[in-house]
Amino acid sequence: MVYEYANRLVDRGHSVSVVHTSRGERYLSVPASLRRRGAHVARRLLGAHGPSPWFTLDSRVRQLWVPALTSRHVPDGDAMVATAWQTAEWAAGYPAVKGAKFYLIQGLETWSGPEVRVMATWKLPLVKIVISRALQEVAVSLGESCHYIPNGLDFEAFGVDTPIESRRPGSFLMLHHPKPWKGSRFGMIALRRVRDLHPGAAIHLFGTGREPSDLPPGFVYHRSPGPERLRALYNQASIFVSPSLTEGWPLPPAEAMACGCALAATDIGGHREYAVSGETALLSPPGEPDALAADLLRLVEDDGLRVQLAHGGLAHIRQFTWERAADAFERALRTPA
Repeated sequence: MVYEYANRLVDRGHSVSVVHTSRGERYLSVPASLRRRGAHVARRLLGAHGPSPWFTLDSRVRQLWVPALTSRHVPDGDAMVATAWQTAEWAAGYPAVKGAKFYLIQGLETWSGPEVRVMATWKLPLVKIVISRALQEVAVSLGESCHYIPNGLDFEAFGVDTPIESRRPGSFLMLHHPKPWKGSRFGMIALRRVRDLHPGAAIHLFGTGREPSDLPPGFVYHRSPGPERLRALYNQASIFVSPSLTEGWPLPPAEAMACGCALAATDIGGHREYAVSGETALLSPPGEPDALAADLLRLVEDDGLRVQLAHGGLAHIRQFTWERAADAFERALRTPA
């Protein structure tokens, strides 16, 4: 999302720098600090700090690779945007020459740090931008105002190539991720149960890590598929499975909807941004694989329902354009108060 906004803003005539660092956290032990310094040098030598090859960043966007997010390493400007709780801690102490201070909050990041420190960043003197209504509710509960700007999708990159009606019933696709909060363990349990009842089901997984060591026979794993391959995977699937326990505004389920998949997902704030139960998706309680498996079986055994939800999801997701998101983001940066 950060790189997408950088591309959109530079295309509108803004000067944009993206600052990368190996040391995100402000407070580190001496051994941890030394390890991060080593990582910084290694990545500088390899030129491996940017998003290539998985994302095409506009050449007009300036990429900086700095040893730490201290003020002297961050360029002056009209606005600066912290993109995670660790960077928010640094940003709060920057001088005024760095620009108006914003904080793009894409999730409740208590999974990545001490809850007390993570939640304390919501109270820092930064203008908050949240990507979901659920995160907006968190801000309100803390007495904080915020801009609500849902994510955008690239509808040139994601679209329907295989007609929804002609897809093979019982063809599944799921993102497999090692982080527990992604819920892949529960998704795998649900998919195994579906496979037990429907041995002919085609089950594909994708992710950035190595193939899971416990991958059941017949399950197919695709590692780091490029944009064209990912679109093809979405289009060969009839059902997308999203078992996350928490999300800010997850992209893969939305991309799958844009490519014509019926969505079976957990009932969490991030999914509810575009998943309307019974209209654009089937929703089940997070962490309950029996309920998720029941929804998957409904979609396998009732192809009319699958087609109905897929069409409903496709029509609904098209409102989340990047033009709309970039317009709102630019307005927020121009009016920080």
